[in-house]
Amino acid sequence: MMDLTAVRKRNRRRTGSRPAAGLLTDPQASWRRALPVAGFLVLAALLGYALMFVFDRPVQQVDVAGRFQRVTPAQVEQAVTAVLRGGSGRAGFLSASLSEVRRSVEALTWVDRARVERIWPDGLRVEIAEQLPAARWGESGLLNTRGELFVRETRHLPPELPHLNGPEGSEWRVAQLYLGTQGQLVEAGMRLAALELDARGALTLTLTNGIEVRFGRRQVEQRLDCFVRTALPVLSARAAEVSYVDMRYSNGFAIGWKNV
Repeated sequence: MMDLTAVRKRNRRRTGSRPAAGLLTDPQASWRRALPVAGFLVLAALLGYALMFVFDRPVQQVDVAGRFQRVTPAQVEQAVTAVLRGGSGRAGFLSASLSEVRRSVEALTWVDRARVERIWPDGLRVEIAEQLPAARWGESGLLNTRGELFVRETRHLPPELPHLNGPEGSEWRVAQLYLGTQGQLVEAGMRLAALELDARGALTLTLTNGIEVRFGRRQVEQRLDCFVRTALPVLSARAAEVSYVDMRYSNGFAIGWKNV
């Protein structure tokens, strides 16, 4: 009869005496494989530092391009120099951050966008686009064509621009109201000189002929449509005598006459 105890012992010896293939590794062999890779990485890093040292020469020339009306090339060069000389040391041709240079130039009040590129071997080229004022804002501000307030205080306000006003933070909304309203009025032969949105949300327009049109807060689109279709034909013959038009009535409008 087969001795089961002996068979079990032999099986245990067979399975336990030999490790599974691949479970044990030679530490020295691992190091030998890793050393060439590490050496290559160190060599690449040293080569990179060497190239940076050789070619990262000081920036000697800044070329400025664009159409200049409100910004001068000297102002752009000063903004670039502030970045190159900032920090713990001078930034060179390769180490200069183009994004930082661009942000510094775009921080100039009248610069809308800037593009910066390296010019071999030691120069930078900066191309700018100036802000385009589209409207006056409040007492002394200017809005660009996107309805953004880019100048809060200026002494030189172009008088030909429309005058917009509204609460703090409402610049874009007021600009959109102006664009939509101006489009309808131009089709009717009128133009806007000013548009104001007060703190309560009430809208008031002033036409280029001096007539003030009050729309209030509600149903502005419907009241504007009523003004264009109904009120303007009535006013056209006597516009010089009209001071204001009040469109805040549900079934009509009121006219305020001058010297009455």
